[in-house]
Amino acid sequence: MSLNDTPLANRIHIGIFGRRNAGKSSLINALTGQSLAIVSDVAGTTTDPVQKAMELLPLGPVVLIDTPGLDDVGELGQMRVEKAYQVLRKTEIAVVVVDGTEEITEADERILSQIRERNIPFVIVKNKMDLMDTEEAEADGEATISVSAHTGQNIHALKEMLGGLAVKAAQNRPIVRDLLQPMDFVVLVVPIDSAAPKGRLILPQQQTIRDILEAGAVPVVTRDHELRDTLSTLGKQPRMVITDSQVFDAVSETVPEEIPLTSFSILMARHKGDLEQNVSGAAALKRLKDGDHVLISEGCTHHRQCEDIGTVKLPRWIREYTQKDITFHFSSGTEFPADLSQYALIIHCGGCTLNEREMKYRLQCAAEQGIPMTNYGICIAFLKGILERSVKPLGIF
Repeated sequence: MSLNDTPLANRIHIGIFGRRNAGKSSLINALTGQSLAIVSDVAGTTTDPVQKAMELLPLGPVVLIDTPGLDDVGELGQMRVEKAYQVLRKTEIAVVVVDGTEEITEADERILSQIRERNIPFVIVKNKMDLMDTEEAEADGEATISVSAHTGQNIHALKEMLGGLAVKAAQNRPIVRDLLQPMDFVVLVVPIDSAAPKGRLILPQQQTIRDILEAGAVPVVTRDHELRDTLSTLGKQPRMVITDSQVFDAVSETVPEEIPLTSFSILMARHKGDLEQNVSGAAALKRLKDGDHVLISEGCTHHRQCEDIGTVKLPRWIREYTQKDITFHFSSGTEFPADLSQYALIIHCGGCTLNEREMKYRLQCAAEQGIPMTNYGICIAFLKGILERSVKPLGIF
């Protein structure tokens, strides 16, 4: 991914919901002007949520998510319906497609109830306008529009409507730029080891660099073993040092106390989650007992290295810190358990591939079930005894 690409997590996520054969896939094709979704008269053609990143004017970069029919039947059908509802976790604009030639059904009302409960901006799209009574098609309310995915009628008006909703859904929470002044130096510590991706920086590093540039500040990127020399040759004291969490302890020893220090992962907790919840959740590490279960969860899926941070290093560091016999569980990607009751603690990655709504959903699930939750960077800072220092630049402690 280049710095010019908009990451999936930073795109407006538009979920397309509706019954089988209401025309969800046809609507996506009409909106995009491309044959992105398979269209068939056979009910239930879309069997799993399918997402497509693209530019959609006048909205800009978006992710369109086509979902299975809400009225699917049978045991397998119910599993598909559950998958459709799971998409609400990350939906920032909901489009509920109904067959304009029929009445709104109970299945439509159920999804609308969930959308309203979650305060998701939405529009009801009455499809098949070309088959509807003219007066009925013209009687749309503020959140309703009639279109024809077949003829393209009113598709442009729908795009304009979605553009208006995008203003409400837009995320513009800073990563670090609100803490900087123009021409501040910010030193970014980026280890290049066997686990580092070849030929590129990882997403949180890319995003942080871009955010620093937005502030008119100057990012200085260095490797951990070159940090001391970098600081001595800068010519002025940096406003802040931001490090990869895995080298937190070594970087903390190198960076003078008067220079604010934090990590990419901690900035991500502030950017799209709840920093205070993550910080308070770390205290649960002191209370872990023999036989406790800990969930380590990641938002993305990737090839595991021999010294993988989530499945190898964190469990080892936690066992060394607690001296307890702890059972670790792991989840990744879109899978996040609904029932968290068996866990004494949840440790989540920075969530750079998840949008803000999805990350907050996971934090809310933990809070509602009374399970402490923290993230990688905060956990590591706690284990290394530098948590207070690492969150102080962000207004905690």
